[in-house]
Amino acid sequence: MSHEPSPREVAESYWKVECERDLQQILAHYHADAVMQPPGQVLRGHAEIRTFYEDSIRRFPILEVAIVHEVRQGNEAALEWEAAVIDHGGRRYPFKGVNILRVEDGKFRWVHAYFDPSVLPDA
Repeated sequence: MSHEPSPREVAESYWKVECERDLQQILAHYHADAVMQPPGQVLRGHAEIRTFYEDSIRRFPILEVAIVHEVRQGNEAALEWEAAVIDHGGRRYPFKGVNILRVEDGKFRWVHAYFDPSVLPDA
């Protein structure tokens, strides 16, 4: 019997590669038909999800994330996090949020990310 990774284990692996700004490995953490809902958006499938990360990586070459609280039920979890992005000029933008997610077969089936995008500079 193989080990099915927990939502937190998948999220920790995902955030590791997101902090490395590795777009291909980020997308590898999502099912091909996954749904990601950052504030004000509904992104379906890798092509749409990719646009969110391309923009983030372009604007902020450095990302730091720490999980500070977890509530889990089976293959779903709410993970509270604290993060900071750093722009090309070295300016740091700290922010907090919660990702509510479902994991199937070691990948995200859906992720609803809740954070205040107004703390980040306009694109």
